Amino acid sequence: MSCFTEQSPLRRYQQAIERDGFVSDPAQLQAANALNACFLALQQGETPQGVYLWGPVGRGKTWLMDQFHGCLTVPARRQHFHHFMRWVHQRLFQLNGTADPLHALALSLAEEIRVLCFDELFVNDIGDAIILGRLFQVLFEAGVVIVATSNQPPDQLYFDGFNRERFMPAIAAIERHMQVVAVAGEQDHRLHPGAAQQRYWVRDTAQPQVLGEVFARLSEDLPCTDQPLQIGARQLMVVQRSATVLWCRYADLCEQPFAAMDFMVLCDHFKAILVGEVPALGARQREARIARGTEDGASRVVAGDRELPQLSVHDDSVRRFIALVDECYDRRIALYLEAEVALDALYTQGYLEFPFRRTLSRLREMQLQRFC
Repeated sequence: MSCFTEQSPLRRYQQAIERDGFVSDPAQLQAANALNACFLALQQGETPQGVYLWGPVGRGKTWLMDQFHGCLTVPARRQHFHHFMRWVHQRLFQLNGTADPLHALALSLAEEIRVLCFDELFVNDIGDAIILGRLFQVLFEAGVVIVATSNQPPDQLYFDGFNRERFMPAIAAIERHMQVVAVAGEQDHRLHPGAAQQRYWVRDTAQPQVLGEVFARLSEDLPCTDQPLQIGARQLMVVQRSATVLWCRYADLCEQPFAAMDFMVLCDHFKAILVGEVPALGARQREARIARGTEDGASRVVAGDRELPQLSVHDDSVRRFIALVDECYDRRIALYLEAEVALDALYTQGYLEFPFRRTLSRLREMQLQRFC
C-alpha cells in the first residue's frame, strides 16, 4: 500500500502546507511519517507500535494527532487526557464490587476500540499514576494501539511525584509499545495564520464596562439575569447570564470548589464565557505539609507525614483556571478575560509554571478569529 494515499496523515500534512499556508517543519514531518506508518499498518490489519508525540506547546502535536484520527477506518476513541481519566474514574466507580475492576475496564475498552488517542498527557495525581501503570499494561497486552501527545518525554512524566515508583510500569510500557517522537522546535504554530480578535483585556478604570459591552453584544436581545446558576449541588454567583452567555468573576468561578466536570457542564450550556477580575496569579511560594495518612487515597494506604511541593496562595484556583481554559479550548467555546495584568504576566512564578505554559499558549490562540 502506498505511504502517500489521499486520506493518510502524511498526505493531510502535505496538503496543509500546499493549500493552507502551513509552514514546513522538519520535526512535524518526522511526526507525520511516524503517524503515517502506524496508520498504514492498521489499515493492513496489523497491530503496530503506537506513537507518543512530545514537545513544547504550540508545536502542532494535537493537530497532527487529529489528522491521524480523522483518517482511521478502524474503531477508535479520541479524548483529551483529563476527559479520559474522568471517564476511567466513573467506570471504576460503576464497576465497584468487580474482582478486578481496572482489568475489567481495560478489557471492555479493548473490545470496543482498536486505537485510543488522547491529547495532553500530563500526570500530577498519585491516584491517576497508580491507575495508569496497570491500565496501560492491560491495554497494550490486549492489542490496543495508543497515540498520545504530551509536553514531556515519557521518562519525565510525574517526575517529582509522590510514590513515583508506582508509575514506572506505565513509563516502561509506553517506551516498549509506543514510538517516542520529539516534535522539537521554538516556533509556536498556534499563532498563525489568523487575524486578531481581542478576548483578553487588562483592567482599565477609564474603560470599566468592557465585559459588559461584550456581554450585551453576544447576548443580543436575549433575556438576562443576575441570579446564581445552579451547578450540581453548588451555586455559581454571576454578574449576568443569558441563555448563551455567562459572565462571572474569577473568585466566584475559580476560587470556589468547582471541578473540571462543572466546567464541562458550563461548556455544554454556553457559547461564550466571560470572566472578570482575574488577579495576577503568580505569587511567592509557601511551604505546605499534608496530614498523616491522607496523601494516597487511591491506594488506601496509611503513610507517614510528607512534604508537599511549595505552593502559592493562588495555586488551587490556578488549577481550576487551567481546567477551564482546557475545556473552553477543546470545545471551541469563546473565553473572554479581564485581568489585573497583561497576559504574559498572568502567571510568572510558582509550582504550576510548567503546565501554565500550555494555558498561556492556548489563551494566545484564543485571540485569533479562526479559533471559534
